[in-house]
Amino acid sequence: MKTSSAALDDDTREPADGTGEPVDPAAAAPVGRDRTIRGAALLATLIALPITLLVALLAFTKLTPDTPAAAPTPSATTARVQSTDPVQMAAPALAARPATVCRALLSQLPTGIRDLTQRPVTAGPEQNAAYGDPALTVACGGTEPTFPSTDEVWTVNRVCWHLAEEAEANVLTTVDRETLITVRVPRSYEQPLQWVPTISSTIVAAVPSGGAVPSGCQR
Repeated sequence: MKTSSAALDDDTREPADGTGEPVDPAAAAPVGRDRTIRGAALLATLIALPITLLVALLAFTKLTPDTPAAAPTPSATTARVQSTDPVQMAAPALAARPATVCRALLSQLPTGIRDLTQRPVTAGPEQNAAYGDPALTVACGGTEPTFPSTDEVWTVNRVCWHLAEEAEANVLTTVDRETLITVRVPRSYEQPLQWVPTISSTIVAAVPSGGAVPSGCQR
């Protein structure tokens, strides 16, 4: 009985050269299939790598302690602790004209000088004012001071001041106004002339100039 050649198993077919050796299916696989397999493997690697890196980064972030928040920077200007008790001041009797000028001046003085707040005084609120603790004081009226002509005078906001140093305060007195203004700045407050610009501006508005103005005063 003859067997049809179509029924023979492909693995037992003889090659055309008659050697009779079986054909290896793997060797006979198309080249395109092998390339497809390698491309799929490369694509899988490219997808897996970013995921692996992301997981590692998240794990590192979770394990790393949070950076502590920066401590708040303290304010450059710390508010002074100031007493509100009345400041002891004398109130000598004034003639009519100086009294009028002093009332005008005191009514226009500010409620604070730099970081010093105004405080009550024990006498003469119409001619005296005080600020801060220790108290910087402003007194209107009185006797003109005498000082050597060689002493320096200082012009601050168009008001000429003479500066005298005492044990507990620097004393500034006007030398170009018809009514004397005296400002006592405690020694603990540095640069006494820096405390009178606002007072000077008020003096210009309320107290007329007058008297023997020293040559060193500049307008």
